[in-house]
Amino acid sequence: MENEDIAPHVKEVARVLGNKVEESKIAEEMETYLKVYRVSMETAKRSIVKNFGGDPNALSRGGVRKKVAELGPSEGSVDLLVKVMSANPKEVETDNGKKQIVYGMLADESGAVPYTLWDMERVSLKVGEVFMLHNAYTKEFGGKVQVNLGNRASAEMRRQDEVVVDAGIIQTAASAGGETVKVAGLQDGMNNVTVTGKILSVVSKEVEASGAKKVVFSGMLADETGKVEYSAWHDFGLKPNEVVTISRAYVKGWRGVPKLNFGERSGVMRLREDLFPDVEASRPKKRTLEDIEHVGGATDVLVEGTIVDIKEGSGLIFRCPQCKRVVQKGACRIHGKVEGIPDLRIKAVIDDGTSAITAVMGRGITEALMDTTLEASMREAREAMNMEVVKEHMDEKLFAKPLLVRGNVMSDEFGLMMIVNDAKIAPIDVKEEATHLLVEMEGFQ
Repeated sequence: MENEDIAPHVKEVARVLGNKVEESKIAEEMETYLKVYRVSMETAKRSIVKNFGGDPNALSRGGVRKKVAELGPSEGSVDLLVKVMSANPKEVETDNGKKQIVYGMLADESGAVPYTLWDMERVSLKVGEVFMLHNAYTKEFGGKVQVNLGNRASAEMRRQDEVVVDAGIIQTAASAGGETVKVAGLQDGMNNVTVTGKILSVVSKEVEASGAKKVVFSGMLADETGKVEYSAWHDFGLKPNEVVTISRAYVKGWRGVPKLNFGERSGVMRLREDLFPDVEASRPKKRTLEDIEHVGGATDVLVEGTIVDIKEGSGLIFRCPQCKRVVQKGACRIHGKVEGIPDLRIKAVIDDGTSAITAVMGRGITEALMDTTLEASMREAREAMNMEVVKEHMDEKLFAKPLLVRGNVMSDEFGLMMIVNDAKIAPIDVKEEATHLLVEMEGFQ
């Protein structure tokens, strides 16, 4: 037997002896038993443990070795060589009080299975590593087999290449029965969804929920289709830039903007970053308005379309100094007569060929698009003795212009609306426009 083959058995003996005996000494003893005395491996291990004052009964008795796909719902003692796909700590109530457990998914070449680790002092598992699990048992929960690791279980870390899990099984482990959805497909009201993405940011804050204080972890998650805000109601130890698959999550929307929520009943599985598409935090995705309309809203997206209307309320306006609402005829509808603060704004209707959106742009963007300043606009209005002259110039300069806008898209009974945080006149693709025109002309012939 090669040294590599006896290494896991040496480690198991060392573990039973509390790591008080050097592994090299155990290996030497083991070779003697195997090669000189020619006893079985199990006899050798029990003898060595006994010789060094340990309890041979603490050795794994060698449950029935099975693959994940071979597991039945009532296995009494089974050995599994598996990769740990996820590990989620959780506190549960037992007859003896509160107890810390770990739950998640295991997988081998044949399939994936959920597990619960009931004795964290006896067994320690690490996500992404391969372990030989001894003396596991199974139960049926919700019509599915579940592996349990109790006070008889033990685990030996093995080489990574001893278990190779293909992409299909990884996906099964990740989804765990829920619907797998890309970020761009998330909609208000969805339940039991599975989403894979990169954590772009994490902040924690204390909130009051159901009369009790609770820490919630919030931030932004992204995949190749877009970004979404999330709230984790359980500490999963999330860190920026790690790629995770979140299962059993649900979606709640605010004015149509979907937000991903997950808590104690959810699963979080960490994936290798190099297997995930490149996602840059600063690069939003361009989407069509029809696509956004279908899901009700979106976070940090690009929309390209043509300005088809400059709405009333655009141009030079005055705001309430207290609530910032637009003042009408010198009065705020909340605070009455006020001395308004001047401001510039564009409320444009943009059509991308699939639908239309109202885009609201503040002073900075308005000044950039109109190549003017607030002070110049006020001077212009004073000279003309008419505030509307500023909006008239917007109509002349921006109507029918292609525009690229970036921001969050909300929706209500009036349709889609974006609070724009960046905008620029979109470059025209001359070749594409010429081709489009030629097609139209030929269509008339």
